[in-house]
Amino acid sequence: MAIWNQGTQDKKTTGPKRFGFLLLPNFSLIAFSSAIEPLRMANWVGGGEHYETVLVSHDGEAVASSLGVELLVDCSLNEIPALDAVFVCGASPIARTGNEAVIGWLRRQSRSSMALGGVGTGSYLLACAGLLNNYRATIHWWDIASLKEEFPNTLVTNNLFEIDGARYTCSGGTAAMDMMLFLIAKEHGMELAASISEQFVYERMRTSEEQQRIPLKARIGASQPKLIEAVTLMEMNIEEPLSTDDLAHHVGVSRRHLERLFKKHLQTVPSKYYLDLRLEHARQLLRQSDKTILQIGLACGFSSASYFSTAYRNHYGVTPREERKRESDSPDSSSLGRSSLMS
Repeated sequence: MAIWNQGTQDKKTTGPKRFGFLLLPNFSLIAFSSAIEPLRMANWVGGGEHYETVLVSHDGEAVASSLGVELLVDCSLNEIPALDAVFVCGASPIARTGNEAVIGWLRRQSRSSMALGGVGTGSYLLACAGLLNNYRATIHWWDIASLKEEFPNTLVTNNLFEIDGARYTCSGGTAAMDMMLFLIAKEHGMELAASISEQFVYERMRTSEEQQRIPLKARIGASQPKLIEAVTLMEMNIEEPLSTDDLAHHVGVSRRHLERLFKKHLQTVPSKYYLDLRLEHARQLLRQSDKTILQIGLACGFSSASYFSTAYRNHYGVTPREERKRESDSPDSSSLGRSSLMS
């Protein structure tokens, strides 16, 4: 299925894709830059005009970012040209009032085939306009709970970005770059996307399946410093796991007290939580690195390939070898060239 859909205005049938960026006051500068810079680089690296960008504000006036840096725009909403897609770059934090003109304009696009995207809290504006009903969408982890509660018809995920039909949303920050690299790869191939990633010294391109890492402190609050310290130690010691007794000793509580903290706040025991962390890390390595299965098992604290394989199958329902094969055989993997990394 084609990523880009023809707009309702006098749409060009050839030439570069034209992406609009609707800037809201206090928009996140890092999210905006992460979204627009890959398009500029696609033209430079690709040796052609693959993309045009149009900056928009609701009234055509300059817009100040969350850092106070003002950006001049090309036009207002009333002057917007034909676009292949428009991305709403939301305020940081969310501005829940004063968006009536933007929401009204977005609602008028409900019958348009132009792709609509949200960068960071821009997803909130799309939801307010009813444009995410029955769509998968994401937003920054800080706002996930409120988006789910306020818009129950939106299928809110914790993923870095979501591409669902003509709706493109991302969690903000550098996830905007991952989303754009994905779209560039779909349109022009993985080689160009990888070259752009290299130009930005971007270590790896993350997939839409990867989840945002919600800080434990945000999930349980700051009132449990011992629990947060224990989990931090786990995350820092994946290759050589610490025993529960060692964890308790390092954070200065008894083993029984540590187990009670995990049970009360995380609904599990320390050993199970630790194992899940290691297996999650192993899954990322299986999908995104060229290390052997044995190397990955050892890097995640498993003393043998058989132990690693059994634990992985019990957790994910497939063996590490099956996971790698499934990833390399998937349509997204082949289209984005990930299969070459999975052998």
